[in-house]
Amino acid sequence: MLRHFYLAGGLSSLALGGVGVVLPLLPTVPFVILAAFCFARSSPRLEAYLLDHAQFGPHIRAWREHGAISRRGKGAALAAFAVSSAAAVIFAPMPAPLITLAAALIGGTWIWTRPESPGPEV
Repeated sequence: MLRHFYLAGGLSSLALGGVGVVLPLLPTVPFVILAAFCFARSSPRLEAYLLDHAQFGPHIRAWREHGAISRRGKGAALAAFAVSSAAAVIFAPMPAPLITLAAALIGGTWIWTRPESPGPEV
């Protein structure tokens, strides 16, 4: 039963990651990393597919081995936080933007403090 839960979670995460490919503010790689985590507990074949994937495999391995995020990934995430925060300040009534700003500061600080991927930029 738990295996099916992880399989459903992995497939859902992979679907959200796929949506993130076309929606600029929805992250792709974190959902694919979560999918790999779930597939490691439910489907070795799907996990191997993700680890061997040309685009996502290096990101998954860097996260698993070093807890690392590429410099480009950090920049994209922080830019998305900045755009979201600016939109909230401009369009949302107070005090809602303060919640968005707090979340962006907390999340952005955490991302900024992660080590960068060793070796060539992935």
